Amino acid sequence: MKKTEFGKLRTIFWPIHNYELKKLLPMLFMFFFISFNYSVVRNIKDALVVTGPGSGAEVIPYLKLYGVIPAALIFMVIFAKLSNILSKPNLFYVSVVPFIIFFLVFDLVLYPARDAIHPHELGEHLQSIAPRGFYGFIAMFRNWSFSLFYIFAELWGSVVLSLLFWGFANDTTKIEESKRFYALFGIGANIALEFSGLATKHYASIRSDLPAGVDPMQVTLDGLTMLFAFAGVCVIAIYWWINRYVLTESRFYDPTKVKKKAAKPKMSLMDSFRYLTHSKYMGYIAILVIAYGISINLIEVTWKNQVGILYPSTNEYLTFMGNYNRAVAWTTIFMMLFVTGNVLRVFGWKVAALITPTVLLVTGLIFFALVIFMGQVESTISAMGTTPLVAAVLVGTIQNVMSKSSKYSLFDPTKEMTYIPLDQESKVKGKAAIDVVGSRLGKAGGSFIQQGLFTFVGPLSAVTPHIAIIIFGIISTWIYAASKLSKEFAYKSEHPSS
Repeated sequence: MKKTEFGKLRTIFWPIHNYELKKLLPMLFMFFFISFNYSVVRNIKDALVVTGPGSGAEVIPYLKLYGVIPAALIFMVIFAKLSNILSKPNLFYVSVVPFIIFFLVFDLVLYPARDAIHPHELGEHLQSIAPRGFYGFIAMFRNWSFSLFYIFAELWGSVVLSLLFWGFANDTTKIEESKRFYALFGIGANIALEFSGLATKHYASIRSDLPAGVDPMQVTLDGLTMLFAFAGVCVIAIYWWINRYVLTESRFYDPTKVKKKAAKPKMSLMDSFRYLTHSKYMGYIAILVIAYGISINLIEVTWKNQVGILYPSTNEYLTFMGNYNRAVAWTTIFMMLFVTGNVLRVFGWKVAALITPTVLLVTGLIFFALVIFMGQVESTISAMGTTPLVAAVLVGTIQNVMSKSSKYSLFDPTKEMTYIPLDQESKVKGKAAIDVVGSRLGKAGGSFIQQGLFTFVGPLSAVTPHIAIIIFGIISTWIYAASKLSKEFAYKSEHPSS
């Protein structure tokens, strides 16, 4: 093979210059540790709240709406004020350290004292007199330290991963570097998912070697919290090292060549709605974002409820989620490497955009059919050597793995592609409007729907058929919007000035 041909192949599979490793590797490791921590605490948070006393998957919508969203708003107010006082490095440290402290305090103080600090008697009394649909709301306060863990775990993803890391990357990465670096960050995040899955499975499975009388979840929590603290310290150390030894070199950091984000206009919720309703094109994109957020929210809660029934022990639940993480990681890596580019190149934007809703629709249909008609299919599934519950969890797991991997590898890229043919003003205003409307309705919409059903219909087992109908209606709307958007996208790509 000629040297020039080898150079071309090397550029395709490893588009990094040797001197750039001094900047790329620490950024990659920093992203790895942040993603590792997010995956670890995300597994623990679900295990705690789903298997907690008097709790279940019904508590998740209440936590997202009444816990995570208010906490995020409070943090942003504090963050904005501190940003006017502190330097960027100090702001980074002040934002990360409280997370490490909280999770250590939870492991060493709050969890061991859970029976003493949780108002179980009051919770049981309230659940005995309240309608079944309010059990999730009561459980949120009954197991308040678990709820606090859930909120901090969600904020780690929003604050450290989305805000701090990507803000730092966009501030210090040149435009030409970002085209080559950022794809590697995505692969690194999924490798972190594999390692977090292994760590979770290891510490959750340690219960079989413990003597009688030892709380297995405490031992599991000790191990995973120490890993979290270690990774958190590594994040801080790497960030310090990059600022001290990388960004001080002009070849790695030139303020005039870094990737600058266009300033987003400050748009209220009503302004965003008005903008989207006056643009069919942006409205279709918003429908895609909202539909995914609501659909995955509704499906995940139903699936996690089945997982909680099959694995009522917190350690068993964690072991299962560790395996699930590994499946998501490798499926996503495979999709990114071998599916995304080929589908877009061979079949085009429309097919690539329709894969994610189609996957959710088909696998969701099978999953909900198993959950809803569990009694009717019991004899048939038993003849296959398993139970309807195991079958439902298995199908739900496949559904979630496929939906998450297709989201990362196909939904996100195709969505971002739709902004390319727009003029600069439409890109800026459109993204701002979709961030406001799409993110809020996508995250809160599913929670509102579930809470309404819990209140007026009953527990999760009773509302599952209603959830199934709503999901299929939402996905049908999603498919329709994607089909219409494909025509608009094709036209705008050919006539970018229109």
